[in-house]
Amino acid sequence: MQLKDCFFLGKIVKKYSFKGEVLVKLDTDEPQLYTKLESVFISLGNNLVPFFIDDARLHKSNLLRLKFEDVDTEDDADQLIKCDLYLPLSFLPKLSGNKFYYHEVVGFTVVDTNFGEVGTITGVNDNTAQALFEIDRDGTEILIPLNDEFISEVSRVKKQVIVSTPEGLIDLYLEL
Repeated sequence: MQLKDCFFLGKIVKKYSFKGEVLVKLDTDEPQLYTKLESVFISLGNNLVPFFIDDARLHKSNLLRLKFEDVDTEDDADQLIKCDLYLPLSFLPKLSGNKFYYHEVVGFTVVDTNFGEVGTITGVNDNTAQALFEIDRDGTEILIPLNDEFISEVSRVKKQVIVSTPEGLIDLYLEL
């Protein structure tokens, strides 16, 4: 399994018990969807290594308490602290309408109802207070906030995201 075929599920943040259990901080709004997993991929070095799960249960808010097969001691668990967990993209529930996964819209064309064709989505920056579409327009980067009020339509068939941004927002990036 390669990283490009997976999505980030969460990070192992600490040990839970002396029996090798760990706590995972999940990157999801619905942690209960992941209590019945049979296995996950853990990023170790440059590899994704499958780990089979003996037990999984929710712990407090969005922490998942996991007991892996063959991880039976604190020392075993120590080796996994700060490692990232991944699942295959096929595990993601299908979304429809204007809901989308960030990786899904990379390569889509952005069309603004006032401006016209803006460019191609090269990524989504979610490291800021407001997630941003990163759009390439002939070598110029344009950033548009992922705001429900701006997104008019997501067309998976046409590979387009139709937006209606405030007047002048796109022009800010194009003026010298």
